Amino acid sequence: MQRTMRWLKGALVWTGRKTDNGFEQRDILIRDGKIAQVGGVFDTNGVECVDLSGFRVTPGLIDAHTHIGVCPEDFPEALVDDNDMSDPVTPQLRVLDALYPQDTAFNDALSGGVTCVQALPGSANVIGGQGMTLKTKPDIVERMAVIPASGMKAALGENPVSVYKPKEKLPTTRMGNAALMRSAFVQARNYLAKEEDAQKKEEPFERDLGMEALAAVLKREMPLRVHCHRLDDIQTAVRIAEEFHLKYTIEHCTEGRLIAPWLAEKKVYAAVGPTLSSRCKIELKNKSWDTPAALWRAGVHFCLITDHPVIPIEHAVVSAALAVKAGLPPDEALRSLTVYAAEHLGLERRMGTIETGRDADLAVWDGDPLDARTRVVATLIDGESVWHR
Repeated sequence: MQRTMRWLKGALVWTGRKTDNGFEQRDILIRDGKIAQVGGVFDTNGVECVDLSGFRVTPGLIDAHTHIGVCPEDFPEALVDDNDMSDPVTPQLRVLDALYPQDTAFNDALSGGVTCVQALPGSANVIGGQGMTLKTKPDIVERMAVIPASGMKAALGENPVSVYKPKEKLPTTRMGNAALMRSAFVQARNYLAKEEDAQKKEEPFERDLGMEALAAVLKREMPLRVHCHRLDDIQTAVRIAEEFHLKYTIEHCTEGRLIAPWLAEKKVYAAVGPTLSSRCKIELKNKSWDTPAALWRAGVHFCLITDHPVIPIEHAVVSAALAVKAGLPPDEALRSLTVYAAEHLGLERRMGTIETGRDADLAVWDGDPLDARTRVVATLIDGESVWHR
């Protein structure tokens, strides 16, 4: 097989590695879509050279919580596919089956240097279905997929209540949210026990797609990703996850700064945002740009998110810049959109940093990425230029 090699020469590079801070001039060698070498001396005979002198290079940005492809731009609200509000517990639903690769937001993502995202169901249901992680170059959905089932979306707080209370259907309170979530996992445990018993007896067993999906969460094969803004909902999410020994993440974590030391003690992974939005509902009254810095000071693992289309995905880096303005160190802000986001998604061995063996997903900038005047000039996925200004 012929190997494809590319030499990126002369740029100031921010690797994202926790041992590195700031930009340094480094050459990058790409081989077959992977980073083959960063810095040092390497054989460049016959290798395509791209001179990036005067530019800066970072890992491609990662947005760990979006609804891209299931809330396509310009589609009427009745035709978007993020929420199936027919039942509050729908674990059998999959974003994989609804993603629209021609959503114009994918081009917007590339124009903002975003190379990987997690697309999730919405927060109308207590358990809303399975998200997926994917690269942002439009293609056949399976070819875009990085993890086809990257997490089970769940929601606490006012969203499920506001959907089902008018229908006079559980949940109508936060207690109802928690009860439904716990009941679903108890049912999944019972399903697993019956399946195991049927296998021992070599008897037929009737499949249930919803229970199979929740069983994957119980077996820690898929994390539970819980929408919660208020600190009481955050605590409930942690309580239920610990009860069932689940892998989990807290999505939004709006009031997380009010309980930051406790979150650090619990080793919570939090996706923070969309802080660039308005306070459009009661749960957002304590929204603040102080949250990322407060979590960082307490030692909480967090990444920044847009919740696209709530915040247009091309403005992901603007969130990082505003977090810096509120006290977050610049390197930590960039890590919150690269390596920390990769860790949030379980992809840190594949992306999020510029180092040997990682996917060659890169953003090329004409200045400091955290300066509002700076533009992305090129975006690479798997070593190939997929967008340029």
